[in-house]
Amino acid sequence: MPSEATHVFFLLDGLSDPVDQIEALKPWLASHGWTVARIFTVIDCQLAEKHEALAPWFAACVHFSDVVLLSRREGVANKWMSAFRRSFEEECMPCLFEFVKDGRVKNPALLLDPAPRRLSQYFDASEWDGLDFADIEIGESDDEDGDDVRPLAKAELDPDDQPPVDPYLERKQNGRRDIELPDIRKFLA
Repeated sequence: MPSEATHVFFLLDGLSDPVDQIEALKPWLASHGWTVARIFTVIDCQLAEKHEALAPWFAACVHFSDVVLLSRREGVANKWMSAFRRSFEEECMPCLFEFVKDGRVKNPALLLDPAPRRLSQYFDASEWDGLDFADIEIGESDDEDGDDVRPLAKAELDPDDQPPVDPYLERKQNGRRDIELPDIRKFLA
């Protein structure tokens, strides 16, 4: 990276799982001392309207986004476009939705404002960052001096005493994600 660079734009692979890429991006950025200012998602509205099965894929992208750019709207039914946007508004998604017209947006400065507008807090600083739990055993004891400590099962831990896990990053015991996304490559033929 050029030492004089103050801002850098990363383009993620639109054919790969967005959650896998987001998950890998955070530690990589941290290892370089960089932070995320904005996450943009560009939605191909023609593709989204044509393939309803991609709705979870687009929902995951929107979940991590500060700005959603709605592109390729030619021929897309207004009724579908309204329902698509309304579905996210009803979930109170804080991100901005902007139409792309003739390759442009109305107010680029608004879109580049670095104030976070994403629902996901994965990239936000946390009180849990940097803590190492490797040698810590969590348990409880019935006596005052802490003898006879009984380890607690994960199900017994208070969720408020644990670092939050983004729902899209949650994994089952077998390593697969709780929320699995369709493979977008199957719909791009």
